[in-house]
Amino acid sequence: MDLDLNLDLDLRKLRYFVAVADHRHFGRAAQALFIAQPVLSRQIRAFEQELGCRLLTRTTRSVELTPAGRQLYDEARSITTVVTTALRRVHEAERGEQRLVVAFSPGLHVSEAIRAFTAAHPETRIDVFPLRWWEQDAPLRDGRAHVGYLRHPFDDAGLRTVPIGHETKVACLPATHPLAARPTLTSADLDAEPILDVRTRRTSSLEEKFELIASGQGIALVPLSVAASYSRPDLVYLPVTDALPVKTCLAAPENNCAGPALDFLETAAAILRKAGDPGP
Repeated sequence: MDLDLNLDLDLRKLRYFVAVADHRHFGRAAQALFIAQPVLSRQIRAFEQELGCRLLTRTTRSVELTPAGRQLYDEARSITTVVTTALRRVHEAERGEQRLVVAFSPGLHVSEAIRAFTAAHPETRIDVFPLRWWEQDAPLRDGRAHVGYLRHPFDDAGLRTVPIGHETKVACLPATHPLAARPTLTSADLDAEPILDVRTRRTSSLEEKFELIASGQGIALVPLSVAASYSRPDLVYLPVTDALPVKTCLAAPENNCAGPALDFLETAAAILRKAGDPGP
């Protein structure tokens, strides 16, 4: 069956599909959506029929994505996010609200900059958006955030970036690792180690990542400020003497860098530079 390109995409069914893909389980997805499991199953079957392709492979214990399902899952987050963001902005405009969403990477702190901005612009409501460890510029591009305090590398095409400073990286290892007793490491020491990063194993949170490291599934190179925020007795953090520092910056979309966003960039740049590089 060929896909009808004029199909009206049912956003409700798309959200249902994303929930099932997130949980890999119909029962848990139904609970998260506050609907009955049979209703969710019928909606997913109807969605597959409308699209003309199978999205999920069902077993008695779990649910797996088909190739088409994986592709739709990758696309669906952007679709639902853009729609939700657009509707939120419509309602904000109707209410005459001025709102600024500030995203920040794990370990980086924007509270002092927000306090300074709010003192000068009390009419602007500030919300914060904590980024997942593998996510950088996406929320700036899909509208979830207006400005961000980020670490390189990321695709800065179409973004206005303001350099802030540099941050060192450290190796995160299980406390029982043979290298854990050393005072420092080099990159060569880590050549044979399995590295947990976005290319090898994407995790949903830093907590999950560190739990995998503590259980011996691999090691990771993390910014020093992240290490300081996630101290635990079964992990050690060691300097890597030849690791290149990570650049930090503020960023905002060039096509939306005006008004509160531009004012925040100017205020935050002065505050964050004055505070010094994170993790010196």
